[in-house]
Amino acid sequence: MAEDEEGSFRDSISTVNEDGKRVWIFPKKPKGKFFNYRKITSYFLLILLFGLPHLKVNGEQFLLFNVLERKFIIFGNIFWPQDFYIFALASILGVVFIILFTIIFGRIFCGWVCPQTIFMEMVFRRIEYWIEGDYTRQKKLDKQPWDKEKITKRVAKHSIFWIISFFIANTFLAYIISSDELWKIQTDPVGEHLAGFVAIIVFTTVFYMVFSRLREQVCTTICPYGRLQGVLLDPDSMVVAYDHKRGEDRAKFRKNEDRSSAGKGDCIDCNLCVHVCPTGIDIRNGTQLECVNCTACIDECDHMMESVGQEKGLIRFVSENGIKNGTKFQWTRRVKSYTAVLIALLGVLITLLVTRSDFQTTIFRQRGSTFQTDQSGLISNIFEINLANKTRNDYVIELKLEDTIGKIDLVVEGLKLESEAHLKDRFIVKYPYKAMDNGHKIFTVIVLGNGKEIQRVKAKFIGPMM
Repeated sequence: MAEDEEGSFRDSISTVNEDGKRVWIFPKKPKGKFFNYRKITSYFLLILLFGLPHLKVNGEQFLLFNVLERKFIIFGNIFWPQDFYIFALASILGVVFIILFTIIFGRIFCGWVCPQTIFMEMVFRRIEYWIEGDYTRQKKLDKQPWDKEKITKRVAKHSIFWIISFFIANTFLAYIISSDELWKIQTDPVGEHLAGFVAIIVFTTVFYMVFSRLREQVCTTICPYGRLQGVLLDPDSMVVAYDHKRGEDRAKFRKNEDRSSAGKGDCIDCNLCVHVCPTGIDIRNGTQLECVNCTACIDECDHMMESVGQEKGLIRFVSENGIKNGTKFQWTRRVKSYTAVLIALLGVLITLLVTRSDFQTTIFRQRGSTFQTDQSGLISNIFEINLANKTRNDYVIELKLEDTIGKIDLVVEGLKLESEAHLKDRFIVKYPYKAMDNGHKIFTVIVLGNGKEIQRVKAKFIGPMM
């Protein structure tokens, strides 16, 4: 291991110096097999991100997370606050999945799937390389005075950054308020949607600051997942790691030298793995909080090993035990336990989704009321009905009893249930005395919408004791 083996490098992060000031990172432009795979993955995910708000299924947006109106659309299906238990279970499922995924693969999600990393490394950073050049030129430009070249390049770069941030902000809002509402904000006069226009500017500014100033600070100091991985990883977790047994003692490369007989490891101390790291760490120090498993260091190290005639894989996906003992990934008791919990939760979630109804009805006896007996001897109870319509269709609601002994009298005839709305009303149920069983009766109400049965609901009817 390196001279930092005692762990002193863990006392601080690489992007902050001893005085607490920001250390600006100028990473080397990555290239290689893993980077090509990342590009394919990233561009596919970017197409999905920008395209899904405009994709519709049965007239509904494919994905919508309207927290303002508490309306969510997933795969074209509408979910309302009444479905909160499904979201709660889905959230628990997500947490368990993240825990399991991190235990097995470390922080690979951050380097390959996280929107922050994809936008930063595959969009904004590549624009930076295009305008300012690779890391050595960027450092030179940063130190030189504000001459014509520097002003031109910085204005061009930040102008493009702002435009891209504007598109990201619009896409973000499309997921919240819907693409249709966003189109109205974009095309109608500004005065008609002033709040929406202000929201676009605010979000554009936020995204611009994140990708132009905060950058890797989001991953190293702000994102809670980076902190969480420290307690999730174990010696069997597969992470991007440096094989210190093979690499140490590191020394500069000399042509035709027998490094093994000279007591030297395979690491030629070129520092390219440090130069290419987007968070500025030295992977040779071991697993670190700042590492997002982006694999850029693997590509650089493999290229260098190949250039000097050494075996590739000095830096690779491997566990701590894999380096020490040469063992491959194992299904430990911990992994098996989380997998079992994940499968169980997934089964419950699928069951809830399959059995979920487009309507939700609750019927209960009106508070503070009791039974009454009319002149004909029928016993009556007053009930309240709460009916939620999760669809886009309007319905005329009718109520009838499953049995033929009793009858229902509506307070208002021809109840109307509008699309994506709630209906609350009262009705009276009447039963003869002989229908009672020890002063009560469980009955079923059939709810009809436009003449078709949409739900059946049980309720309790009370009467005098026999």
